[in-house]
Amino acid sequence: MKTLERFVEQLASIPANTSWYLADLGESRGKQELFTKQSSQRLRALREHALIESAVSSNRIEGVEVDHKRIGTVIFGKSLLRDRDEEEVRGYRNALNLIHKKGASLAISEKTISMLHKLTHGDVWDAGKYKDKESNIIEKYPDGREYIRFKTVGVKETPQFIKVWIELRHQCFKERPIHPLIALAASNLDFLCIHPFRDGNGRTSRLLLLLQCYQLGYEVGRYISIERLIEENKERYYETLKLSSERWHEGRHDPWPYINFLLSLLKTAYREFEEKAGAVKDPKGAKTELVESTIRSFINEFSLSDLVHSCPGVSRDLIRKILRTLKDIGSLECLGKGPGAKWRNKGITSKRG
Repeated sequence: MKTLERFVEQLASIPANTSWYLADLGESRGKQELFTKQSSQRLRALREHALIESAVSSNRIEGVEVDHKRIGTVIFGKSLLRDRDEEEVRGYRNALNLIHKKGASLAISEKTISMLHKLTHGDVWDAGKYKDKESNIIEKYPDGREYIRFKTVGVKETPQFIKVWIELRHQCFKERPIHPLIALAASNLDFLCIHPFRDGNGRTSRLLLLLQCYQLGYEVGRYISIERLIEENKERYYETLKLSSERWHEGRHDPWPYINFLLSLLKTAYREFEEKAGAVKDPKGAKTELVESTIRSFINEFSLSDLVHSCPGVSRDLIRKILRTLKDIGSLECLGKGPGAKWRNKGITSKRG
């Protein structure tokens, strides 16, 4: 909430490496449609594998583990569960299924946050309920001594902080004072600093991260487990969270270490997805179809730059070639000269009619 509050109140100066991540992710999002047109069997295998890894890794980060031989049964089976750990892993799977199927219609609200938390905690008495006791982040020294690494928002203030967090998040995505991906990472940081639940804040934050990625059109989490990548980089995850939470209560913290960590994680996920999905050759003409589909989506006149921006995975030269071809057959009309010329759709229709 303190991070979103800062971005809403004043324009942020974006570090150079953050800009590079945003550019790379924009290009990856543009290529996403090409890779999701691959073999349905291959993509189904990637989805199932990601589901298993996400449910297991997100819980394992919090010290919740199940017998390796039981993972398939817990994730995909309907048999009775043996213990509390298995219940939490299957609950996380249920939450993932909900996001995968209904993510577009799930508003980021107190109701959604409560529901996701409850799904991952089953029949525990405070599942879906805000904490009723202080729950600070405790760190232990090697000799066993403990100290408060981060003091989370107090019990009485938590409901109001979450309400403001939701409002500021909505404002950031509506008015766009910063790039949506920065707002996404900032809201994730703020949620973890508020720490609204007695237990399960990390898992709930990762589900919210995935949900918000889908709503922004970054769907790599369906095929590559974001949770598994966080687990593989757990030390860096906690290190950047520690760095970015210092002086958070005063609004004098540095959010960029954690923001850049999440952006780099998404970049890694896309690179892995392209390697795995790209093992199958791109469908013939997929890039041309993407450009033509984008042209059909323009209601008004458009420019070459508009197409380049909307199809970051397609080269400018190929887009020019497609424009010339469509102009020659009478489907497009060029309204000027030079790279800034406007174009008008005269007859590109959907292949379905």
